[in-house]
Amino acid sequence: MTDYPYAKYDQMCELAEFGMTLSAYAEHTPDRVAVVSNYGDRTFAELNARANQLVRCWRLAGIQAGDSIALLMGNRPEFLEVYTAALRSGVRLTPINWHLSGEEVHYIVDNCEAKGFVTEERFLASADYTLERIDLTQTLMVGRDEAPDAYIDYESALIGQNVMDIDDPQIGRYMLYTSGTTGRPKGVWRETRPAILPNWNAGVAPMRPLLDRCLLTGPAYHAAPLMSVVRSLVSGVPVVMMDKWDPHVTLQLIDQHGVTHSHMVATMFHRLLQLPEAIRLQYDVSSLRNVTHGAAPCPVHVKQAMIEWFGPVINEYYAATEGGGGFTVTSEEWLTKPGTVGKPPPQYDNRILDDEGTEVKPGEVGTIYMKTLGDRFEYYKDPEKTSSSYRGEYFTLGDMGYFDEDGYLFLTGRTAEMIISGGVNIYPQEVDNEVMKHPAVHEVCTIGIPNEEWGEEVRTVVQLKPGFPPDDETAADIVSFARERLAHFKCPRKIDFADDLPRLPTGKIQRRLVRDPYWAGRDKQI
Repeated sequence: MTDYPYAKYDQMCELAEFGMTLSAYAEHTPDRVAVVSNYGDRTFAELNARANQLVRCWRLAGIQAGDSIALLMGNRPEFLEVYTAALRSGVRLTPINWHLSGEEVHYIVDNCEAKGFVTEERFLASADYTLERIDLTQTLMVGRDEAPDAYIDYESALIGQNVMDIDDPQIGRYMLYTSGTTGRPKGVWRETRPAILPNWNAGVAPMRPLLDRCLLTGPAYHAAPLMSVVRSLVSGVPVVMMDKWDPHVTLQLIDQHGVTHSHMVATMFHRLLQLPEAIRLQYDVSSLRNVTHGAAPCPVHVKQAMIEWFGPVINEYYAATEGGGGFTVTSEEWLTKPGTVGKPPPQYDNRILDDEGTEVKPGEVGTIYMKTLGDRFEYYKDPEKTSSSYRGEYFTLGDMGYFDEDGYLFLTGRTAEMIISGGVNIYPQEVDNEVMKHPAVHEVCTIGIPNEEWGEEVRTVVQLKPGFPPDDETAADIVSFARERLAHFKCPRKIDFADDLPRLPTGKIQRRLVRDPYWAGRDKQI
């Protein structure tokens, strides 16, 4: 590997012979395009220079290594400028899901102890809600010719700052938030970062700096799309950023830019396959070399159809924001074992345990437990939640499955809590906590039910207080109530009513028993 500047600061994963970093590409191929988007493009030199300017802007405001920056922004070049600046300045960056409500955004900005906040004009309502409740050292606004009084215009802040590489780079990190089973998002944090982060599908169609193109289909605030972009840029591969995913536009961009690499989720596959054949045949997708997918189970027939269409370039992973897992499977492997989510390389340690914590035999279903690489993760400022997530050295996402005789993992169900809809994790307790505040609701239980396109959809079962009718009007009012308090993707699409909800002797509602009838007659419970 060539010894380029910042190699040890920007290198995020094993990249074989393609180890040049952003700074090196800015020096050696400054005019080559690094980012293409609806909000403008960037060459490698421009992206690198603006990241350096942003570091100096933060430092002038008193934001130093070890401080926290919150980022509320869509898929645009400035997102990557902020990320790159954080990576080389030693700050801790928290990208925030922009679908969240103002109250939820405020909670994360406060919880991650942000000193700086970078946002854009279209999320002004959530940003205003936050600034009214938190004093921040600096707040930058992107996307307006003149920033509101409470904000500093991003472009103006960068003007006049030195574009040269900073003299004293320090390793920065990010802290992503996952939805919390107790109703609040949790920051996933490690005191030290592994020397090499897991590289999903390592060795599958490695990136070629002068030949390949990456298409960003999902929101950059999410771990998997973000890592696909980072791996592309540190490999010298340009990124085409979609601001909002659309199946037809996806095919257009693949054809137009000769896209070779992308990350998708099962819902995207489903919607691509729903396009009329006449539209699908208009576009050349033969440039694709690696389409990585994960984040949610993919039905066997959907994946088979995608492999037939795109070719054997569909490669799957199963892992977690918390770390661990490392399961991957190529198209060729998967076709010999349809339905598997893969097997991990030797350095990973995963087990399937029964309810007593005993490891089960191949072919037997149990709960999947994973061991993190390097330091154990913790949920930021929540030791109780952290402790409850582990069984010894292993943690679980709540998924159930089995290993076959060759060590391949097959998912069969979920222990209850998490709903995965369109590749997005939703914890039902968070929904329950808000729906329970409705004056008509006596008890509530939110579950994931089958949905052909999204995998699962959110459904809430309610036991009403006396005097409230179980009719469409009451149901609509409860849904509307939830949408005022939660991000819309978390809200129930429909309310079902029950005379009683099953409980344990302790009084806890048995979510699995509420969920089971909706999944009756299916081979898998996910």
